[in-house]
Amino acid sequence: MRVAMIGTGYVGLVSGACFADFGHHVTCIDKNEEKIHLLRSGGVPIYEPGLDLLVERNVQEGRIDFDTDLTGAVREADVVFIAVGTPSRRGDGHADLSYVYAAAEEIANVMEGFTVIVTKSTVPVGTGDEVEAVIRRARPDGDFSVVSNPEFLREGAAIEDFKRPDRVVVGGGDERARQVMSELYRPLFLNETPIVFTERRTSELIKYAANAFLAMKITFINEIADLCEAVGADVQEVARGIGLDNRIGKKFLHAGPGYGGSCFPKDTLALIRTGQNAGAPLRLIETTVDINDRRKQTMAEKIITVMGGDVRGKTIAVLGLTFKPGTDDMRDAPSLDIIPALQKAGAKVRAFDPAGISEAEKMLSDVEFVSGPYLCAEGADALVIITEWNEFRALDVERLKAEMKENIIIDLRNIYNPEDIRKAGFKYASIGRS
Repeated sequence: MRVAMIGTGYVGLVSGACFADFGHHVTCIDKNEEKIHLLRSGGVPIYEPGLDLLVERNVQEGRIDFDTDLTGAVREADVVFIAVGTPSRRGDGHADLSYVYAAAEEIANVMEGFTVIVTKSTVPVGTGDEVEAVIRRARPDGDFSVVSNPEFLREGAAIEDFKRPDRVVVGGGDERARQVMSELYRPLFLNETPIVFTERRTSELIKYAANAFLAMKITFINEIADLCEAVGADVQEVARGIGLDNRIGKKFLHAGPGYGGSCFPKDTLALIRTGQNAGAPLRLIETTVDINDRRKQTMAEKIITVMGGDVRGKTIAVLGLTFKPGTDDMRDAPSLDIIPALQKAGAKVRAFDPAGISEAEKMLSDVEFVSGPYLCAEGADALVIITEWNEFRALDVERLKAEMKENIIIDLRNIYNPEDIRKAGFKYASIGRS
């Protein structure tokens, strides 16, 4: 099949490369000339393990190409995906759909024959109806069908998630569109992946409901962690005890400094606004967002408390800046709240991240960025682990002790055994463990 993918951001590029690897011919389109030039020259504009090799292989096989003009690709396409950004508008939680509607208008102007138009971007309930109306106004005689096909990709594991998903959700469309989508995802049918065909608005809501539930699960275990510290329990054992219940499951029960990233913060706010606009407020989600926002500030306060209540003039080494390991994504990362709070309290911050420094430099000021964990620890009064990169899971604690001025480790991801670190001569603090 011939696929046009409008947008070469995280979702568009990963999806396009994976569809090409399924054997389809994909053209990825973006108005950003620098990005298209980079892709044509063999580079990739985002950090995702394995993506560069996947793109390279499919370029060599002639199954994927890149363009700034959608005309030719859309005219020849069986399926056109809209995978553009939908950022929160003005910070009020409303999703900015201007890029989605602009793409719909451009598609309408050039499409030929029956075309399936798929919203892959995360969009509020009812957006597909408006996309259809936009196209219909421009092409009253157009032969097309608008379908919702939300993505469920985890940054750092996106290729695996696309090729071996828990499920594929397809919303709306007539029988012809469903047949096209079934053929598009036929390689997954062979793996017995559940394909959920439903109504378009239901499909749009599934995406938001899934992310909101996971955000609530993270926030729940973070609150339980606070209780564990207060009563002398161990949050990791609590998480294991409840996670073995199949009704709950063990995933997303890792206490930490709060969720971030490109999806959970934006999608929970958008879902809240949808509920408010529909007269069906979502109190659990509203509370989740409030708790998560406050938690990041609380983490800074925890660091200051462990360091004796006064960090003026002290150097704090921070390991991990991105919102999670395996990505260079800094969007709504806890570090963006924790580090400025420490600086406001008078601390000097030195930081290292295996992939996120170039992005962090755009978003954090007066931070000394270094090229490794031991350089980061040099002369530091405390070392704080914010992101649980594998590179930080087996640090040489004796070398750390030799490098640091004061022997304090504050582990906001619980990746070390408290007894082992304390035996090595460190003052050690973690999350939800007494």
